[in-house]
Amino acid sequence: MATRRTFIGSATAVGAAALVGSATEASFAADGPPGADPAQAQSQARDAIRAVNADMRRNYAALKSELIKHLGPVIIVQNDAKGGKYFLVHHGETISEQPVSEIFELAKSIAHISLGIFSVLAPYLNKRVPAQHTDDIDPHDLEMVAFKGPETDGWVQPLQDFAATITTARKKLEAANLPAKLQASSTHILDGALKFIDDATKRRSFDMKSYEDFSGGVYGDIRTNMYHAAKVQIAGVKDIMTRWKAKVGDKAWPGLYVVVLSIWTTSVLNQNSIIIKNHMDQDQVGTHLIDLSTAQLPDDPVFIALDNLARIVQDNIAAEMVFPVDQEIADALKGKQDLLSTEIEDQLGAGAGAAVAGGVADQAACPFHKKSAQRATARLNA
Repeated sequence: MATRRTFIGSATAVGAAALVGSATEASFAADGPPGADPAQAQSQARDAIRAVNADMRRNYAALKSELIKHLGPVIIVQNDAKGGKYFLVHHGETISEQPVSEIFELAKSIAHISLGIFSVLAPYLNKRVPAQHTDDIDPHDLEMVAFKGPETDGWVQPLQDFAATITTARKKLEAANLPAKLQASSTHILDGALKFIDDATKRRSFDMKSYEDFSGGVYGDIRTNMYHAAKVQIAGVKDIMTRWKAKVGDKAWPGLYVVVLSIWTTSVLNQNSIIIKNHMDQDQVGTHLIDLSTAQLPDDPVFIALDNLARIVQDNIAAEMVFPVDQEIADALKGKQDLLSTEIEDQLGAGAGAAVAGGVADQAACPFHKKSAQRATARLNA
C-alpha cells in the first residue's frame, strides 16, 4: 500500500519528467538559439526565472485580497491613550467601541508628567554617566540623548511652558471628580512637578540627581495612578468581550482571532492582550491572539490587521500542503521564523547557542510547534 510520503515522492517525479522533457530540449533552453549572445541569453533566462516569483507573488496577493473578505469573527484592538479602540469584524459588518472609562486616560496623563519633564531636559544632560548609574546606563546612549549638553539653558522656556499646562491642571483637578485616592496621588505629582520646575528654573540649573530626587519622590503616587488606570481597563475590556461574545455566539467564539496593534515598545505583555486572553477560548489563545508590532499606529487599523491576518491564515494551510514531509519547515512558515533561518545557522556553524537564540527555542515557542511535532512522526509513517 502506497503511503502518503511515497505517493508524494512518485507524483513529484512524474511531474518533473513532464516539465523537463528530453535532454536535448533542456540543453536548448539553457543555451538559447544558435548564434545568440551568451550574456543576453543569460540575462533573459534569469529574467524568466524572476518572472516565476513575480507571478507567485501576484497569485499570493490575490488570494490574500480575497481571503480578507471572508475573515471572521475578528476583534482588532488599536492601542491608544484612551485604553484602546476595539473593532469587531463579523458577518461582513464592522463595529467599533472605546470601552475603557476615561479615568484610564486621566490617571495616565498625570502619571506621565515625570516623563514630560525628562523629555524637555534630556538633551541638556551632562554627557558623563554619574557614578550611581555606571552599571545601568550605556555611555553611548547617554551621549546621543544629551545632544546639546549642559552648556546652554535652552531648556528653561520649554519647561516653563510645560509648567503653565501643569498649573492649569492643578487648579482644575478638584472639579474633575476623580476617585479620592487618585485625586490625592495626582495632587502630589502635580505639586512635586511644579516645585521641581520652579527650583530648577530659578537656579537655571539641574542635574540627573536633582531630577531623580523629584521623580523618585512621586513614584508611589505614579503607582497609585497606574492602579486606577489598570482597574478601569480590566473592567472595560471584560465588559466589551462579554457583550461581543454574546453577539458572536458560543459556537463561533472558539474560532475568534484577536489582533492587537501596538508600537514596538509596548508589543510584549501588551496591556490589552493580557486582559483579552482571559476571555478567549483557552485552547485557541496560543494561535489566535496575535500581537502585531508596528512602527507607528496605522491610520486604518482594521485593514492592517486583516491584511496581516489573511497572510497568517493562508500560511497556516499552505504550510501543511507545501511542506508535507518536513514538519519543522512547515512550522516555520506558520510562525515568525524565516524559512532560511535554520539553513543559514547550519552554514554559519552557529552551534547550539545560536540555535537556542534563533532556531530551537523559536520553534518551541511557536504555538503550532507542539501540536505539529506530535503529528509529524505519524504523518511521515502513514
